Amino acid sequence: MSKNKTISFRVSEDKFETLREIADERDLSLSAVFRDYVDMLVAHDGQVEVVPEHQLNESSASTSDTESFPPKVEVPKSFVREHERLELEAEHLREQLEEHKRYVTKLRQQLDEQDKEDVVQLEDLDGSEDDEEASYRLGNFEESI
Repeated sequence: MSKNKTISFRVSEDKFETLREIADERDLSLSAVFRDYVDMLVAHDGQVEVVPEHQLNESSASTSDTESFPPKVEVPKSFVREHERLELEAEHLREQLEEHKRYVTKLRQQLDEQDKEDVVQLEDLDGSEDDEEASYRLGNFEESI
């Protein structure tokens, strides 16, 4: 069972009104216009050019057999290989970044645990519980001003 997906995008108000007029002329909803366009785009492997109907005959007559839409450009294999190498390097760097983030998080957790253990009560060291003086604590304290 295939599920339909929703595509969302923004257009200027002028273009939206133009699209609405096109849909009204053809007695279609805007959704139907876009579904037809997407279906045509998929059926022709992305090689679809949208032209006004009055230019349709002119466009097909002026387009030679050597031209195709979209235009194709030959890219050297060295460029493709370099691009692939850079993609792999970027992926590797992302993995290293994640590993470093996990390591920093682990170190912070250890530091937090050690901070809790560093507090020593003077009473505990002295062993005398009879003193009625205020107890003092040693450790790292941040003073708020």
